[in-house]
Amino acid sequence: MALLIFLGSVFIISISGALQPGPVTATTITMGAKNKWAGTLLAIGHGIIEFPLMVIIILGMGKYFEMPKVQITIGLAGGFFLVLMGIQIFLNLKSNTDNESKALHEKPVLAGIILTASNPYFLLWWATVGLKLAQEAKGFGIWAFAIFAFVHWSVDLIWLQFLSLASFKGSTLLGRKGFLYILGFCGFMLFVFGLFFLYGALKLLF
Repeated sequence: MALLIFLGSVFIISISGALQPGPVTATTITMGAKNKWAGTLLAIGHGIIEFPLMVIIILGMGKYFEMPKVQITIGLAGGFFLVLMGIQIFLNLKSNTDNESKALHEKPVLAGIILTASNPYFLLWWATVGLKLAQEAKGFGIWAFAIFAFVHWSVDLIWLQFLSLASFKGSTLLGRKGFLYILGFCGFMLFVFGLFFLYGALKLLF
């Protein structure tokens, strides 16, 4: 009974995290307009980083993600990457091409990996809130920890797939012009998130 209550709390906390807008959300909407399974593929890429991270954190490595040098490095790299990604989307919109951020948009799993690994706030969440949940799960046993990991990731999977399906259906209803508006908004959000990451990193640096 205690385990079920714990997993219920994990589900609720995970939902609150998944619903927060971020780079993965914006990218899912953008990719979902062309590929209805983009959310699932992005979630797989996200999990490729997240599952090993859970194990690393539970082994006592979580404290390193709170180190200023680590946060600065990830923040600068992630911010720079997101700004470039946003700019690329706008450049493709301006040239009226259909190849927006092609390098990543043809590889949603890779996008999930890069966007997750370059998000300093994702790592900080796991070094704090996630660490506490992982420790509690470990207290129930190794199988409980495995179930905890799957429950947490499944929330991201369900939410991202829902977003991509909604975006896919919306793009067919809105047409080309509506799709370009959605794409432009997502590109703007990626640019803003990038600046926010850079600001946070530079604030720590100076």
